[in-house]
Amino acid sequence: MVYCACFERYPRGWGEIGLAGTVDGHGGGSGTYDVLVIGAGVVGCAVARELSRYELRICVLEMEPDVSLGTSCRNSGVVHSGINYAPGTRRAELCVLGNSMMDALCADLKVSMKRIGKLTVALSDSDLPGLYRQREQGLANGTPGMELMDLDAMRRIQPGIEGILGLWTPSSGIISPYGLTIALAENAHANGVDFRLGHRVVGISRAADGDAFEVLALDENCRAPRTFRSRIVVNSAGLYSDEVGGMLGAGDGAIWACRGEYYVLDRRLDGSLKTLIYPVPGPNDPGLGIHLTPTVDGNILIGPSAVYIPDEDRRDYRTTAPVMDSLRREGLRLLPGLAAGDFIRSFSGNRPKQTPPEVGGNADFTIDDASVPGFISLQGIESPGLTSSPAIAAEVRDMIGRRIGLKRRSDFRPERLGFAGCFSRLPLGVRMDMIRSEPDYGEIICRCEGITKKEVRDAIENPLGARTMASIKYRSRAMMGRCQGGFCVPRIVRMLRDEYGYEPEDCVLRGRSSAMFAGRVRDAGPRRLGAAS
Repeated sequence: MVYCACFERYPRGWGEIGLAGTVDGHGGGSGTYDVLVIGAGVVGCAVARELSRYELRICVLEMEPDVSLGTSCRNSGVVHSGINYAPGTRRAELCVLGNSMMDALCADLKVSMKRIGKLTVALSDSDLPGLYRQREQGLANGTPGMELMDLDAMRRIQPGIEGILGLWTPSSGIISPYGLTIALAENAHANGVDFRLGHRVVGISRAADGDAFEVLALDENCRAPRTFRSRIVVNSAGLYSDEVGGMLGAGDGAIWACRGEYYVLDRRLDGSLKTLIYPVPGPNDPGLGIHLTPTVDGNILIGPSAVYIPDEDRRDYRTTAPVMDSLRREGLRLLPGLAAGDFIRSFSGNRPKQTPPEVGGNADFTIDDASVPGFISLQGIESPGLTSSPAIAAEVRDMIGRRIGLKRRSDFRPERLGFAGCFSRLPLGVRMDMIRSEPDYGEIICRCEGITKKEVRDAIENPLGARTMASIKYRSRAMMGRCQGGFCVPRIVRMLRDEYGYEPEDCVLRGRSSAMFAGRVRDAGPRRLGAAS
């Protein structure tokens, strides 16, 4: 029996996986690499994908059973313009550069991005100094197309908006954060990168010959540690980047987790917001304030809050009643027509901050390859980390090129293969043609989102070998509608049982500690109508 990332059994037909939770792009999985990336969030996956352009042996180690299960799937999904960051900082430079790279990247990876712009709104005279400060920062950072707007001009963009002055940034946009991360990872894998999911790094040391690092990772599925050797190590461990860096005495101090909580509103409200609308943040605020954010999939988010949490709770993604009450009140204030049924779920994400609670505000990104030669430390990559990810990847590439040299591959494939859109949003004629060639497109599994059996099957058979219900959810959008899986989860579980050989007891949401089912209510065998209980 071979153990996979999360389901207990591994029947034939799910693709060949070399080790537990492992996909070997190069085939052998010898454990010896040129570059080893720790962390498969959006930055780590962007680095891996960028490096896959070159003749390198690359591996990504991720402690979770899939990519993008941490901060990278738990944020607003905003492509920022660069007005929020002090000129001369890495955050400002990489945000503006990353923003400019997003259109081409999303086109290659078939990821939906919408440049809907953003209005940062001053509600009173006390907000005006902060608004003017953001404009000056944007000018210094090279943010394109900014414009100060009075109330009439703002209402031409967003009817019903209130405020005395607004700053319009048309380069701002929205994107699916988990969609981008998964696309980066799957394209990197298609170009030869090895992904080892469910592998937690527990030790790093310089190899005896001094030419490489030895990284010890614990495979949570088989409970067997394994040593990986690599000439270069990239620490992109997010909330745990300080712990990973501390294994070699590298990094720039501690990381503090700051939780942001959200409400998700039903797609009934799609179109209510034409643009992003933000308040003017204070100079020492840990975030950018609670706001409404439309998503590329039609939902609206309310949030995020910003509350520091204890160090031991870095992976604690609970939502709390006081914050949820506050978000609900704010939502009703901004969208008075909201009904109780429009609040379909809540979630939270934890920012990896380098500033402690007593200081607040935001520190600059740490991107360092000098403290320990060959060890590249990416620390404190909070917002705008999503926007900056392609620019950070290019900088890491240049750091590696200066150290070991890079040779471009002639067979690199920048485009993501296969269908990666939403079937239900295609023109009717296109859908009918797809159903004729693949009948599974004709069966609906998720009624709320219109997700077909073929889309769920593609998610189950994902190239990274991820084996959780969350993996299916983030790839297909099944379970994301207003019933939150009430209709589609039984159908997906039945599909896993009948077509892939998994029992319901094998199904987990995110990992071994999140079993979907405790057991059976009764024997599932045949019974005669009217038989005694």
